[in-house]
Amino acid sequence: MKPPTADEKARIDAAVADAESRTHVHVAVSVVPASDRYLLYPLVWGAIAALLTGGVLAVGWPRFPLREAFTVEAIVFVVLSHLFEWLPLRLILVPRTIRRHRAQSLAHREFAARILGSSKRKGGVLLFVSLGERYAEILADRDTHARLGSAAWERILSAYIATAKERRVADAIVEAIRSCSAALGESLTSP
Repeated sequence: MKPPTADEKARIDAAVADAESRTHVHVAVSVVPASDRYLLYPLVWGAIAALLTGGVLAVGWPRFPLREAFTVEAIVFVVLSHLFEWLPLRLILVPRTIRRHRAQSLAHREFAARILGSSKRKGGVLLFVSLGERYAEILADRDTHARLGSAAWERILSAYIATAKERRVADAIVEAIRSCSAALGESLTSP
């Protein structure tokens, strides 16, 4: 998944402004390339590969000189640690549960900073997307969440995920913002 371009960001900003004017609810969008840097994983996997290389050398070639074996291990460690720094590969090395937990944690921190900490309005909605983890979440303050209920928010998020799989992420974000706006607008007009 690629981050939104400047034109797509402008479309997202326009959709946010339109939603805020229609619903009088603060709407924020946070799209991040990854929720964490996962700096430890390239080193750990490089070290594991180096140790396995040493084990293979020791078992397969017992007369292989120790000095050369250590040099081979060091080279494997350095090369693989640097190779594993490439973000797509680094994300593969991180267990799925950890990636999900980090993305969810960042989503809640973004919600606290952008919605709860906002001096513009009380409360609001955050659409959070972490591209590297392929994670999305919609968070709303208690009152806004209660206006629609959990089922409506889940429908909007499911529609976002389906659209993001078919088209560009920015298109899915704009549609999710419009869906939030329409649902919140209906909740304002219904008795």
